[in-house]
Formats: sequence, C-alpha cells, structure tokens
Amino acid sequence: MKKKSRFLQTPIEPFVVEEGLSADAVLARMERISFQGRNLATAHRIWQKMLQDNVTIFLGMAGALSAGGLRMIVAHLVANRYVDVLVSTGANLYHDLHETRGRRHYVGSSQADDAVAKFAATLEKRSYTSREFLYLLGGHLWEATGREGILTAAYRAKVPIFCPAIADSSIGMGLSQARQHVPGAGYIDIIGDIVESANLVIRRPRTASVVLGGGTPKNFINQASVQAEFYSDQVGGHSYAIQIVTDVPHFGGASGSSLEEAQSWGKLSTESDKVSVQADATIALPILASALAASAKPMLADRRMPAFTLDGIMTIDGQPVPYDRFEEVNEPAV
Repeated sequence: MKKKSRFLQTPIEPFVVEEGLSADAVLARMERISFQGRNLATAHRIWQKMLQDNVTIFLGMAGALSAGGLRMIVAHLVANRYVDVLVSTGANLYHDLHETRGRRHYVGSSQADDAVAKFAATLEKRSYTSREFLYLLGGHLWEATGREGILTAAYRAKVPIFCPAIADSSIGMGLSQARQHVPGAGYIDIIGDIVESANLVIRRPRTASVVLGGGTPKNFINQASVQAEFYSDQVGGHSYAIQIVTDVPHFGGASGSSLEEAQSWGKLSTESDKVSVQADATIALPILASALAASAKPMLADRRMPAFTLDGIMTIDGQPVPYDRFEEVNEPAV
C-alpha cells in the first residue's frame, strides 16, 4: 500500500460555532483552520510552552498600543508574570503614564510633560539607565495615584522596563525640560541599557521573545541576544519567538522582517519554536491574552521566573547585572 504523503496527515477541521466557548477553546479549534487564525492559535501554544520552560521572556511593545486601548492587557501580562522584561517605545509608556494619572487621550494636557520634568528634577543628579529611571517613575506614579497601569504594574512586580528610544517620546521631552530647569537632571544612559540587557541574557542564556508591532523594541530584544553571544558561548539565540505584526518583509523594514531572517543573524536559535501572526495587535492580543488567562494558571503557578531587584544596580536571581561592562564568560582569545 502506498504511504500517505506527509502533506496529507492533518486535515483541516471547519470551525463549528458553539455557544459559550472560552477564548482558549476557540484558539484550540483555530489550530485546525488556516491562515492567520491558525498562526494565532500557534502563538497561544508557543506562549504556553515558554511558561513551562525555564526561559526569560521578553515582551516588545511598539505602535500606539497604550493609546489604542491595550495598556491594561500589557499591565496584566506584566503583573502576573506572563513576561519577565518589557521593552517599549517611549510613546506607549508616556500614554500609560497619562492615563494612570486619570487623563484621557481625547482631552490632551499641557501638564503631562511637566509631570515628567518635575519628577526627574527631584532625582539625584547623575545618569540613569532607562530601566532604572522607569522603575523609579513607576514607583512615584504608584505612590501618587495608586492606579494600575504598565509602569505601576512593572514597579510592583519588579519587572524591568527598557526604553531604548526614550528620547523619541514625550518622556524624553520631559527629561529635556528637567535639564533646562535643573542643571545635571535628565541624563539617561542608553548605552548602559545595551550592557544591562545583554548581561541579563548572559546571566540567563535561555530566552524567549514576544513582539507586538516590531519597531525599536523588536531589534533591541534581538540585539541583546546577539551582543551577549560575544561574551558567552552559552547564548544561542531565543528558544521561542512570537511576533504579531502588520508589516511585511518585502519592503525591507525591520518591523516586517521574518523570524527566519532573525535566525540567519543568530537572534533566534535554529531549533526555536516560532510563529509570525500577520494581524493588528488590537485584534490578536485581547484574544491571546484572554486565552492565556484561561489556560495558563497552572503553568504560572509552577513557573520558575527570574527574580529582580531594580533600584540602583539591577540583580537577577541574586546576581548583579552591571550597566558599565559586559560579564565575560568566554575565555579570552590568546
């Protein structure tokens, strides 16, 4: 009898509507349909595998997701440790700050930048990585408002936030205003961010990446793995990768670059479990996060997540993570 082709092993199953299905049950059925529906279901399965594995999970956040209504989903993912490190554009963090202070985006306010400037002016006059500054800002915001948001959730859960393009945002504008009024204020060490993020990977070489919208956060997460590999041969690229993007690779931009392209640079392991979901994050993320909320509780309870301290020099699992030099694991070349 002729052997069945490998392409004829798993049949498509038409999606049958059933009243009362939970989000995780919907995605489980979508694994047997096609196109981006199946990719979204695959993203759910891969994220579950991340939570069951001993990996540090990076979340990248670009685009106007906070202003677009997704900030509390990201805060939920941070607070409940579905992720361990957040890398965001400054705009998303600024919009989160704005709403955590009780404002709305349709109102607008001339006071918001001033709030960042006033806070930065109270800090000790030295340079800060964006990670340390955002941790302190989250603490200040929590004490001032007691409201949930991305910055306050990260502060309370001790999840580091990096903002590699902090100058390209209203937070950066507020920092510049602080420097205008108080000499020595508002200095952010963005090169220290590179060193810290790479040292995180050196300390815990097995990593995973979830990217919403590409942009600077996507590249920053990936370059942390590449940079770390210069100093530790235990680093071999992310073990898992999910990206939810609307950009496409054929125009040459980094946001639309494929995960296969990332593998060619060593950003992902050649054995990585990965999926690209070509979809608007405002459609995909609410479904995915709701499915995880229903399916991942036992995984979160058993998860061996990294433990951070974030005030001053960062530590991970009790080990310091320097911002001024890379931790060299490899033997120096002779």
